[in-house]
Amino acid sequence: MPIDWFTVAAQALNFGALVWLLKRFLYGPILQAVDAREKRIADELADAAAQQDQARQERESFAKKNADFEQQRKTLFDQAKNQASAQGKQWLAQAREAASAWSAKRQATLSAQAQQIDGVIRTQAQQEIFAITRQALLELADVDLEQRICAVFGRRLQDADEPVRSALTRAFKTDPQSVQVRSAFALSASARSAVEDALRDALEVQGPVQFVTAPELVCGIELVGGGQKIGWNVADYLAAMEQRLAEQMRAQGDAVGEAQVAVAERGAPAASAAA
Repeated sequence: MPIDWFTVAAQALNFGALVWLLKRFLYGPILQAVDAREKRIADELADAAAQQDQARQERESFAKKNADFEQQRKTLFDQAKNQASAQGKQWLAQAREAASAWSAKRQATLSAQAQQIDGVIRTQAQQEIFAITRQALLELADVDLEQRICAVFGRRLQDADEPVRSALTRAFKTDPQSVQVRSAFALSASARSAVEDALRDALEVQGPVQFVTAPELVCGIELVGGGQKIGWNVADYLAAMEQRLAEQMRAQGDAVGEAQVAVAERGAPAASAAA
């Protein structure tokens, strides 16, 4: 059977036209749609990966910030705890010091009050005793005692230091009225004469002598002038005795106070340890 080349050519041309038409109007748009879809999917995948990476970075940043915040919170909490503990210890120490100071002050106040009361009682007793002693000596004074007192006074003038005697001599010469012979009771004429003789012998006094009665001397006599004093009286002995007794009482009071302070100091550590 012979081949119809015209038909083959026409069919080949038709087939070529069909292929071109399919490629132009079917496969082309399909391939473009596929490429566009693949590109869109790739873009979406890339965007999703970028978002995932950003989310991971944000998650890591948030975790880091959370860890930093937790560390800061722990640090601040520890600092606040330490500060509160230190402040509490300081307040406790201050409270203990204040309580100890108040206790010591109260103890000292009570001790001072007790000593004051005891001192008042002792002082009143001493004053009564010395008042009775002075009154008894005044009642016992007589002529013989007067003569003996004047004799003792004369010996005191003779035994006086040279500066004292010189000062009294100058006082007699410059201002005789400023020099006085003071006695516990009024001297008799003979006693005054004896005193004037003693002054004449010891101080070379030529003028009149001023005699003054001073009951507080308690059976005594003294010469006062020129800032000096020479004499003898029972009051000096009583004053010396009173001073010695007062010193002894002060020493006893100080010893009692020191003992109480020592007891309080020994008790303070124990109280602190118990607290």
